[in-house]
Amino acid sequence: MQAESKVNILLVDDKAENLLALEGILGELEENLVRATSGEDALWCLLNQDFAVILLDIQMPGMDGFEAASLIRSRPRSRQTPIIFLTAFGADDYMQFKGYAAGAVDYLLKPIDPHILISKVKIFVELYKKSEALKQQAKHLAVLNGELKQSEERFRSLSTSSPIGIFEMDYQENCTYVNPRYQDICGVTASESLEKSWLESIHPDDKEAASASWLNYIHEGKEYSQEYRFLLKDDVVRWVQIRCASMLAADGSIQGYVGTVEDITERKNAEETRAQMFREQTARQEAEAANRMKDEFLAVLSHELRTPLTAMLGWSKILRTKKLDEQGTIRALDAIERNAIAQTQLIEDILDISRIIRGQLRLNLGVVDLQSVIQTALEAVRPQAEMKSLQLDICLDGDVGKVSGDAVRLQQVVLNLLTNAVKFTPKNGKVAVYLQSVETSSAQIVVKDTGIGIEPDFLPKIFERFCQADSSTTRSQNGLGLGLAIVRHLVELHGGTLNAESPGKDQGATFSVTLPLLQNKNYRSQN
Repeated sequence: MQAESKVNILLVDDKAENLLALEGILGELEENLVRATSGEDALWCLLNQDFAVILLDIQMPGMDGFEAASLIRSRPRSRQTPIIFLTAFGADDYMQFKGYAAGAVDYLLKPIDPHILISKVKIFVELYKKSEALKQQAKHLAVLNGELKQSEERFRSLSTSSPIGIFEMDYQENCTYVNPRYQDICGVTASESLEKSWLESIHPDDKEAASASWLNYIHEGKEYSQEYRFLLKDDVVRWVQIRCASMLAADGSIQGYVGTVEDITERKNAEETRAQMFREQTARQEAEAANRMKDEFLAVLSHELRTPLTAMLGWSKILRTKKLDEQGTIRALDAIERNAIAQTQLIEDILDISRIIRGQLRLNLGVVDLQSVIQTALEAVRPQAEMKSLQLDICLDGDVGKVSGDAVRLQQVVLNLLTNAVKFTPKNGKVAVYLQSVETSSAQIVVKDTGIGIEPDFLPKIFERFCQADSSTTRSQNGLGLGLAIVRHLVELHGGTLNAESPGKDQGATFSVTLPLLQNKNYRSQN
């Protein structure tokens, strides 16, 4: 703690022994004692220093104590300084009147009683110290008031000119202050703003969500930041962002809330414009892609239909020449039949897709044994598999139950998957077929091959209509790219799911069909 500064006490006497005696008595006060040997010296001392009290001898040569006291009192700086007259002569009424008229506060007779002198001077010293302390406090308060006034003016100026609305609420959520921008954004007057919460300006479609989020904020006390629509007069809709934080007391209790309201309508409109442009651009790209896919499909369709026709017409012309022997004739008829079957399958796929698009593909439901369906499909593809020396691994769980479905369409599903596996697997490869139960309520058919695989970027599109990894008419494999799209639709009509997996190019592919099993009581009643 800083030591208290000493105060000045002025001792005025023309005799050195008297000054020495005064210093001896007042020394115990440990204050700053200043000597003056005449009235003139006293006035010089008062030019640059302030004193708590002046002990002034009356009888001095030249300027006496009364005259010195009058001059001291005439100066504004020393007008209130206490003066105690010291005299060796008695003080009659006239002398006292003259002394008090000159500004004295007391008289002491010489020889001076030390205890009386110390007690009187000590009183004025304490008064001076308290007076100085009050002056310092007053100065400090004046500085603080000035700073506070500047701060208030600064806040008022910032609040008034702020581009963001500002509001303050008490702990009961009553609005206690808003700035002009808040009034403008919320579309309320100054008086209305103190009666209505910003929640009352929320668009009816957003009000329930806004009330719930605000109530949650009040309970949890976390920082609040939400975007809502305001519905103002004349049906004006304005997007705003509300931010709010709690005002806490020293003990941590909530005193109220302070928040901001920012008009973000332009930003929201810009975001919506960008989103609309993106949607339109995406729609254009999708339309262009669809048109390209249709053009590519038509090109492939033309090629696929023309290929078997060309073969059939060629063999027909050769047969008309009647130059073939019996073996050649059989080979020609086989080729014509094989191409006719291929063309029939193409036409069937096109008709199925047409029915799917129109929503007219129907199932002839019944109880279906999946083992029988798979065995029939296997017999159909076995000749092609043997021609390519493919290994067929077959594992059919005999305990798998039956399903409700269309046996012909389910056979079409399995045959399509097996045909693709055989088609896309090179010679001496392997095709595996599994039938198994999944989670006791579903049956799963898995067709796995060691073929050319599926590129990762094409895998998500594998079941889309008119979509092929290679759409050129010179690609290595035939087909319209409709088979898997038809398979997926048929599986979904049966309430099942179709999944495709592939590690990548030349690493094979796995197709899984999952179908719901019939409960025992259901398929017994249908037999």
